[in-house]
Amino acid sequence: MTAYADTHHNDELLRAWAYLSAVAEPPCASIRRLVDDLGAVAAADAIRSRRVPSGHEAVLGPTSARAESCTPAEDLDTAHAVDARLITSDDAEWPAWSLLPLTRLEPNAHGDEPIALWVRGPARLDDVAAASISLVGSRAASSYGEHVTGKLSSELCAQGWAVVSGGAYGVDGAAHRAALASAGTTVAVLACGIDRDYPAGHARLLAEVASSGAVVSEYAPGTTAARHRFLTRNRLVAALSSATVVVEAGKRSGAANTAAWARAIDRPVGAVPGPVTSATSVGCHRLIADGLGVLVTDAASVITLAVPDGGGDPGRGRERPTDTLTDDEKRVHDAIPGQGSATITEISFAAGLDVGIVRAALAGLEIAGLIAGDGAGWRLAI
Repeated sequence: MTAYADTHHNDELLRAWAYLSAVAEPPCASIRRLVDDLGAVAAADAIRSRRVPSGHEAVLGPTSARAESCTPAEDLDTAHAVDARLITSDDAEWPAWSLLPLTRLEPNAHGDEPIALWVRGPARLDDVAAASISLVGSRAASSYGEHVTGKLSSELCAQGWAVVSGGAYGVDGAAHRAALASAGTTVAVLACGIDRDYPAGHARLLAEVASSGAVVSEYAPGTTAARHRFLTRNRLVAALSSATVVVEAGKRSGAANTAAWARAIDRPVGAVPGPVTSATSVGCHRLIADGLGVLVTDAASVITLAVPDGGGDPGRGRERPTDTLTDDEKRVHDAIPGQGSATITEISFAAGLDVGIVRAALAGLEIAGLIAGDGAGWRLAI
């Protein structure tokens, strides 16, 4: 897939989006509002010419330094050279539902929906965002932190969840590597241009992520990494996930910042406890003690955090097919032998239930695919 993969984009429209993604330091709510009113092409022309409609003067300030120096055609060529594509709100792949909460943050929260996203890799962002967990933590992760991260990542992938992280050393890298080793989907969100590998030591890892998952950035090609961009990037890590789990975090940690973004957009936050003597678990313990993060220890508790209505109680394991049965259905199901079959009369006796109640329960169990009739009686199907 390339920067030109979505054929409904014409060249002028694609260049306009590329210009808008580069002309101001993201996020920029005033650009988004201008695009909403004028469309991408007219908005780009207005910013470039410095003639914007009344009521949109706020866009002139953040775009003043780059209005005449952006090179959208070259940016698209650079993206094409690394097999990346530019996706926008015009595209079916745009994860609109996941990013929507960013548009509702208070103006002084410095958060908003990205103007566009540069993506390298085959994974569709809308599909990933629909079922993903972000695993974040210390760059100077301990062996304990890397072990727990790898275990969580592989278990989540085994249950069909994608793993989102930031591509950094430590916990991020462990999360990506375990997902790849499990043949799962993983996404790395960068704080630099899509054509840059940061950190450089993870160039091979990021290439592997891009081969089966996705590497994502809201920054135009050529943009270098900077501290403030990591903090801005963290909101996308949180937004592209159903829940954020902090595996390890020190007193001052970027992972804690990602957790704060998750709370700001009403996404659940989990924290893994660590040894009380570990400096890299201080941040996690603080999240738990202050009620800002839920204690999680395994994939089951993480999934419960992300899907509270479908995952059951933390730590109980994967939901079983019989968990949603009524009490009578459970008793009837338990009365059917593990081997062979039983008649209604035998089931009624074993369950201690009236034959009429047994008949009704058997009908529900058959519809659910849990039992099957074999002519002589009823047997377990699974």
